[in-house]
Parts: sequence; C-alpha cells; structure tokens
Amino acid sequence: MENPPSPQNDIRKRKADHLALVASGQVDFQQKGNLLEEVTLVHHALPDMRVEDVDLSTPLLGKTLSAPVLVAGMTGGTPEAAAVNRDLARAAQTLGIGFGLGSQRAMALHPELAWTYEVREVAPSILLLANLGMVQAREMTTAAIRELVKAVGADALCIHLNPAMELIQSNGDRDFRGGRETLRRLSGELGIPIVAKETGCGISRAAGLAAKEAGVSAIDVSGAGGTSWVGVETRRAADEKNAANENLGREFWDWGIPTAASVALLADLNLPLIATGGLRNGSDIARAIALGATAGGLAGAALRAQHEGGNDGALKFLQGIVQAVRAATFLCGCGKPSELRTVPKVLGSQLLSWIQQGSSII
Repeated sequence: MENPPSPQNDIRKRKADHLALVASGQVDFQQKGNLLEEVTLVHHALPDMRVEDVDLSTPLLGKTLSAPVLVAGMTGGTPEAAAVNRDLARAAQTLGIGFGLGSQRAMALHPELAWTYEVREVAPSILLLANLGMVQAREMTTAAIRELVKAVGADALCIHLNPAMELIQSNGDRDFRGGRETLRRLSGELGIPIVAKETGCGISRAAGLAAKEAGVSAIDVSGAGGTSWVGVETRRAADEKNAANENLGREFWDWGIPTAASVALLADLNLPLIATGGLRNGSDIARAIALGATAGGLAGAALRAQHEGGNDGALKFLQGIVQAVRAATFLCGCGKPSELRTVPKVLGSQLLSWIQQGSSII
C-alpha cells in the first residue's frame, strides 16, 4: 500500500502547479480586462526638459525606489520557486526597484523551506515585501509572524486577502472572520508597515476604507485582468477530478474589480496604492499612477520573462519597464511620476461607469 502524500509534498505540488500555470498564461482572465487600456494620457508636445531630467525616484514604505516599479509577490516553497525568486530579486536589486515574496504559508508550516524565500544575499538593499495570508496571520501570534518576517529580512508585510481563490481550492479556507482585527493587531504590534493585498480580485472602496481604519500603511489592489487565481484553482480542481470545485471555478473565473477601477476608487484614501493585476508594461504603470497609484507591480509578465531568459531575461524585461515609465512621464510633460496624477487624461466608458457607480457603493 502506498504511503499518503505528506503535507509538505502537498504544499510543494500546489506551489509548483501555481508556477507552471501562471507561466503558461492559460489562467488569465478570459473576458475581463484590467481597464488600464481605457486610460489615455494626453501627449504634451512641449515638455521643455531633457529626458534625463525626469526623476523616477519614489518613496514607498520607508524606502526609496529608483522607479515606481515592483516585482509583485508570486512564489516560494519549491526549488524552482527559489530560483525564480533569486533571479527576479537580483534583477530588482540591479535596478533599485521593489520585490515581493509569494505566500510564506509553506515556510510557516515547514521552516525547512525557508531557503526558497531567502533573497537578501542577492538583493541586500531593495524594498522587500514579506507575504502571509489573512487566515494564517489570524491564527499566528504577532511574535511568530515577526520571526517569519525577520527570517527573510523583509521591510514590510503583505497580508493577502484571497477568499475567491480559497473557495475553489480543494481544502481551501472557508472561515474569513477576524480579518479587520488581524490587520489592526499587526498594524499596531508588528513594528513594520502592513500592506493589505488582494490576489487578483481587486479591493472595493468599502474594503479599502476598512483596511485604512484598521491602520494599514498601504494597499495593493491586485485587481482583475491578469492572472485569475480562481482560474488557477479551477485548473487544479480539474486535474484532481473535483467536478464541484471545477464547475464553481468556471462560473467565477472572471470575478473581480478591474485594476484600474480599484485604483480609481481608492485614490482619495490618502494611502500609498500599489497597482497590480494584469500590468504588462511601463505604460500600464504610468496609467495606474495617473489614476492615483504610487507604484505599479508586475507578476505574471515578469515570471514569463524569467522563464524564458533567467536573470538576464528578467533584467532586460524590467529595464524596458523602467524605460517606458520614464518615456510616458516625459511625454506627458512631467518631471516625476507622481505628477501624472494631475495631467489630462481621457477615460473610457466602462472605467467611468465603475468610478461613478463604484464610489457610491459603500
């Protein structure tokens, strides 16, 4: 009789499945985009400056990024994930941009997997974001979470909110009580900035207001339009012959608030906003900043660049992102990215509808 798979192997397989599916591009949103394509920045033909005069430096969570760009958290827990993390973190260090780790749940349950999240050796000075699910954080003491963050040398902690994904995941979490109190506890006790982060379904105005009230230092909207983590778990449910979860997942594959709408709905909260969710280039980051974001993050696109070319491929891709953010800032006549928030822009009908109707839904 075969031995049942160990919990550690279950986690490793799930993490490996996640990486493969995201890299394949087969689990992106199917019908819904992030609506950044509905933001047109108005060209300024008399910028009256040199391109090199544009200052891309951006303060965020106690550090200063050389450009308003992050590699958003994706992975950890397997040897392949360790290679991805180190390649992308090394590229981020070279460029002086931010880097986020994937969920450290595997590390919390199995400390021997900590090495797959350790990137400080190759990225000693960049903004590094740790990552833990709200449900896991709720069950852990502040001291235990502090040790988890300290072990990777992170500057801030993302608490990810992923109820839609968990509903489709076999044996996923079903009890999401205590989320606000968990954010409030960690914001008051942990001693480093807390970032409330979704996982591809966006943050509504009501959720953003609740997170702000709980004391978070920033919000990562992680909106709809890129990788659908409901789609990821739907594909895994199909592989596991779990018809009920697969059917539910197919119905909710495109569930969520488009990234552009989520940023716009939270723009007046006076909190740093990180725009993630389907961003694929520097123009997307510029558009997100024009809507109110402080910085933009890329995950799936960066992962695919790393898969195709390792560290060199990731570095080349991210250099292009930074170059495009500089170009967009310059072509709008701005000396720094934050000025994009005040430049003229033309918004499409769907995004306008989200802004007009979504702001009144509390």
